[in-house]
Amino acid sequence: MTGTVYKSTGSWYTVKSETGDFIECRIKGKFRMKGIKSTNPIAVGDRVDYELESTSDAVTGTIHNIHERKNYIVRKSVNLSKQIHIIASNIDQVFLLITIDNPPTTTSFIDRFLVTAEAYGIEAILVFNKMDTLTDATLDEQLYLQYIYQEIGYECLRVSSTEGNGVEALKAKMMGKVNMFSGHSGVGKSTLVNALEPTLHLKTTVISEQSKQGQHTTTFAEMYDTRFGAQIIDTPGIKGFGIVDMEKQEISDYFPEFFKLKDQCKFNNCLHKEEPHCAIKAALDKDEIAWSRYNSYLSILEGDDENYRTDIYNEDRKKSDETRK
Repeated sequence: MTGTVYKSTGSWYTVKSETGDFIECRIKGKFRMKGIKSTNPIAVGDRVDYELESTSDAVTGTIHNIHERKNYIVRKSVNLSKQIHIIASNIDQVFLLITIDNPPTTTSFIDRFLVTAEAYGIEAILVFNKMDTLTDATLDEQLYLQYIYQEIGYECLRVSSTEGNGVEALKAKMMGKVNMFSGHSGVGKSTLVNALEPTLHLKTTVISEQSKQGQHTTTFAEMYDTRFGAQIIDTPGIKGFGIVDMEKQEISDYFPEFFKLKDQCKFNNCLHKEEPHCAIKAALDKDEIAWSRYNSYLSILEGDDENYRTDIYNEDRKKSDETRK
């Protein structure tokens, strides 16, 4: 029998059959994907083959095959640096939820996520959530960030889950597709899913006023069907995003504004650091590329770990602005 994995808890997998039934399945023995050292061999979104097993208690299944994935989103495993964690697979588009100050979403995190989406050929859309909580100052920050990413070519949406603003526009983008939601803990993923599909009643919590950090309300990635013809993959909040298995020469290819200019560099193997006649550095000096994006590129290039942080108004950017002047 064939079905789609809707939930993974590490030992049991909830599989939706082609007839619409949900079966609790497990893996029999060792199960490894060829060429992938992953902490989770099976991920939400996977198409799998399984066999039913009947016991006196219930009907369960055993997964014996995974179909080829069209794509997947991965990051470094938190505790095992040489392994990866597959967040979800077979995704049509991913929505990255961003909040300005409760909690703050850094440009480093945004850029690392976008680089991974580009590398695996998944359309990424930025969703600025909690718009109703912004002050004049934080609204300026939001508009600045939106300008940066729209200029690159990323679609940006502005949403207030609690007030319902922008929810219908988001629904329209999601219809007929498998949609993954991601972001830091506390950015409002589960609250937004509830606003999109109120019948789900996902658990939510309040942001800590002291730390401005969210609590993990979603423990495992899980897919949900909606009444408006879309599927949602809600994922646990993540603090950092570790880039997996990228050669230094290819990293700039996943920054669209860099890729457009790289053939104008003097050297084919230009890393856009100290090399002369670099088109990316020239564009940077002309304010045609955002310094926050360049800082993110350097952090990935230099192999900084997933907890690397840079903000849009950090000291590096200030120094770069002063040097440019």
